[in-house]
Amino acid sequence: MKEEKILEKLSTSKFRSSFYLKQKDFEYIDRVGLEKIKEHAYDFITKRLSGAIVPYDGRQTPMKGHPVFITQHKTATCCRNCLYKWHKIKPNKELSKEEIDYIVNLIMYSIEKEYKKYKNNS
Repeated sequence: MKEEKILEKLSTSKFRSSFYLKQKDFEYIDRVGLEKIKEHAYDFITKRLSGAIVPYDGRQTPMKGHPVFITQHKTATCCRNCLYKWHKIKPNKELSKEEIDYIVNLIMYSIEKEYKKYKNNS
């Protein structure tokens, strides 16, 4: 699976592998559900990353506060520079619907994988 290969590659980065969901994130997911988390992911990506010019690029994604934010750092989908470095999505152009879908699907794959592991261990 493509997402699994990307996560394996990202796990070799000390910085990327330092991000993981915590108990409060899982409790939040339990409360709102994965579909709502996916809606949030689409909303955050569309509002914060999709434009050709991204204000405060590199500083627009918080390091905590929402499972999507944490996972964006884990998956290198947090800013346009990381999207280019890790995923070859060029900066300075508006993201296509396919690119937005790719980003959200990768974020959700990572969240769902961690969430499943959490549920199996609780």
